[in-house]
Formats: sequence, structure tokens, C-alpha cells
Amino acid sequence: MSLRNRQVILVRRPEGALRTEDFLIVATELSEELAPGEILVRHLFVSVDPYQRLLAGGGETFTRPVAIGEPMPGWAVGEVVASRDPKLFPGDKVVTYLGWQLFGICRGAEVRKVSGRLPLPAYLGVAGMPGVTAFLGIFDIGRPRAGETVAVSAAAGAVGGIAGQLARMHACHVVGIAGGAAKCRHIVEDLGFAAAVDYKAAEFPAELRRATPEGIDVYFDSVGGAVLEAVLPLLNPFARIVLCGHIATYDRPESPLPKGWEFLLSRRVRLQGFIVGDRLDRWPEALARLERWAADGKLRYKETVVEGLENAPRALGDLLHGKSLGKLLVAL
Repeated sequence: MSLRNRQVILVRRPEGALRTEDFLIVATELSEELAPGEILVRHLFVSVDPYQRLLAGGGETFTRPVAIGEPMPGWAVGEVVASRDPKLFPGDKVVTYLGWQLFGICRGAEVRKVSGRLPLPAYLGVAGMPGVTAFLGIFDIGRPRAGETVAVSAAAGAVGGIAGQLARMHACHVVGIAGGAAKCRHIVEDLGFAAAVDYKAAEFPAELRRATPEGIDVYFDSVGGAVLEAVLPLLNPFARIVLCGHIATYDRPESPLPKGWEFLLSRRVRLQGFIVGDRLDRWPEALARLERWAADGKLRYKETVVEGLENAPRALGDLLHGKSLGKLLVAL
């Protein structure tokens, strides 16, 4: 027997800004026959994340780019429909990496069963890959000490919002950088950052300097570009940069190195890029602590939910241009 599936596939490499025409919604037939150890999952939410733009582009990235004609890879959370894995049963809720599609088949060992302590979308955000990215970036690379100043770009996003709160929990002075007054209010009033600076403001570099009078000790960078340029002169000696991403260039032509790169040398700054998938041994601890802190109200989070699988490509474009707040998801 087979069931009718729907997928979002890549039909051409984006040139310049991502366009919905780069994708196609297709109907396919998926066999319900399972091999031993396999499960059939119906997705309830799929995740929209900046790195997916890199996968669509086909250039150098941390993993294999998506091929033309393939479904967009990505995280999803759903319900087990059928199982030949003795540890998983129909009705169990699991996190998969089966991408933008309604149904998927994989081995049971490749999914993570969720406890249900949090609402399902949270397992794609605060208690999922974005949360782990923030956790490892702050604690394993940034290593902020009490009293230090931590600046976070994309602070109203899924990763930045958690990263800043983790630093705040360790008695740091946390300054968030976001685009627009509403996002800046959110990160101060809802997430508890000490200050927020709007990178769209005409006097952004000066305002950032005023918000960090003692300089910056740790910078959690997901953006790159002009925001990084404004941060570099403010770095203290022996500051640490957590290089998580460079969203400013994902959907735009190649950019040169930012001005002020020389400060990295003169101030002996440590800059380290990292890929969250390289540290799988740290995921269980990170996920357990993130879920507990979120359930206890110590970590707050926001979600933007778009309805309909067919709207996933548009949602990715909106994400790349700062049009969402918190974790962006598509409900199926």
C-alpha cells in the first residue's frame, strides 16, 4: 500500500535573493511498507532555518547541498503513524530530519522521541537545534564570566534570543542587536536583555557604543556584514567571537571582509566558527537543560507560525530578510 505525500522540492539554484519560483510543491506516492527498524512519521510542523538558504545555493557549506529535484532538508516534529522499531509506537511524537514534506520514513534510531513537557513547536526551537546552537555557542566557545558584556546579533531570533538569556542567567550584561523598534522592545521586555540596539537606526554604531560603555567581551554573531563591522572596534582585549552564521550574506552577493578586521589581531580576539552538528556528544545534556529551563519559565521564547506546506519557501525568504520574530515554523 502507499499513501499520498506532499513535498517542497528545489527546482533551480537561487540567483541573488531567494524566490518562491525556486521551489515546487509536488505530490508523490510513498510506500507504507517498512523494513525492520523503520518508522513512518506524519509531520505536524516543519522548521524554517537560515542555513537552508546555503543548502539551496549549492556552494560551500557544512554539509551536502540539496540537489535539484530533492525535498528541502530540515528539521520537523511529527507523530509516528506506523513502526517496526520496538522502541517506538504509533502516536509517539518525534523530531526528525526528513525535511519539508508531509510524511517520511526513516530508521527509528534517527529520530528523537520528545517528552511532551513543552508544546510540540518548542522542540524545533528552544528545545531543538536552535537552542542547542545557543547553548554550545555560549558555554563551550564564548564562555562568558559574571559581569562581562555579551552582545548578541539577531537577538530576536530563535538562536540569538536563547543565547542572550543564557548569558543573562550567568550574570552578564547582555545587549541585543535586532531590526526595528518592536523587536528591540521584545528582547528587553520579554527576554530580559539589559539593552537593545536597532541596527536599522541611522546612528547604529554610535548607539551600540553607548549601550556597551565597558566594551564587548563576548559577541555571538549570526549576521556578519555591517553589524559585525560596528562591533569590531568595541571588542575588549581577549574578547571572544562566537561565529554562528553570516545571514547578511546568505541571500545577497558575496561581501568583502568587514572593515575593522585588524582589531582581531591588535586586541588578540579569539574568533571561532562552529557547527552544532559537530558536537553531538553535548546534545543530550543541552537538550535536557534547555527543556527544563523552558518548562520552568527561566527561558522565554517566541514563535512565528505560518500555515501550509506550500508557504514554506516564502517563509524562508521572510526569515532571511528579518520579517519573523523568534522561531519560524510551518504548520502542516
